Amino acid sequence: MDTIFFDLDGTLTDPKPGITRSLQYALEKLGRPVPHEDELTWCIGPPLRASLVKLLGGEADADRGVALYRERFGDVGLYENAVYPDIEATLAALKARARLFVATSKAHVYADRIVDHFALRPYFEHVFGAELDGTRVHKSDLLAFAIGRTGAEPARSVMIGDRSHDIVGAKTNGIDGIGVLYGYGSREELLQAGAVKLCATPRAILDHLAAGRG
Repeated sequence: MDTIFFDLDGTLTDPKPGITRSLQYALEKLGRPVPHEDELTWCIGPPLRASLVKLLGGEADADRGVALYRERFGDVGLYENAVYPDIEATLAALKARARLFVATSKAHVYADRIVDHFALRPYFEHVFGAELDGTRVHKSDLLAFAIGRTGAEPARSVMIGDRSHDIVGAKTNGIDGIGVLYGYGSREELLQAGAVKLCATPRAILDHLAAGRG
């Protein structure tokens, strides 16, 4: 395995407080019902605007909702976050044997700040994320862009993430997808999407790849 692409939310860090509270803030500002944060965890991972369209029941207030979400997330929410246990040791070991990149549907202006805030930058050659206007918000588009920029060979690459769009995006680009079970996607979701392997812990990712399995 030459190249490893990591999702950010639900894979490297646990962003639940920041994302769910920022969604609650946006909904409250729009005068909409505000679900408990545990009822909003399905929004962690997929593109933000698509989640807001579902929450709002349509397109009408989606753009305003995105702006309100970012109003809080950009100042406070992105730091209401934590690196999963054993992630740094896993990244350090993998970096010795492969090129590592972040590939997230989150806007790269936020992803870069999160990676820097938690001192994860030394492990990665580059952080690939979406643009604020929604460009490359879909994982398939993002990975196609990342492959082009890095020269990665899909057959010798792997995508690691916790949601179905990580796995589907990888498959679309000829990359094997490994699902992690400590994030916000279920076993059924990841298997249905076509994950070649499920890992319950960051250490399990390392053990799997160290054994030479993609």
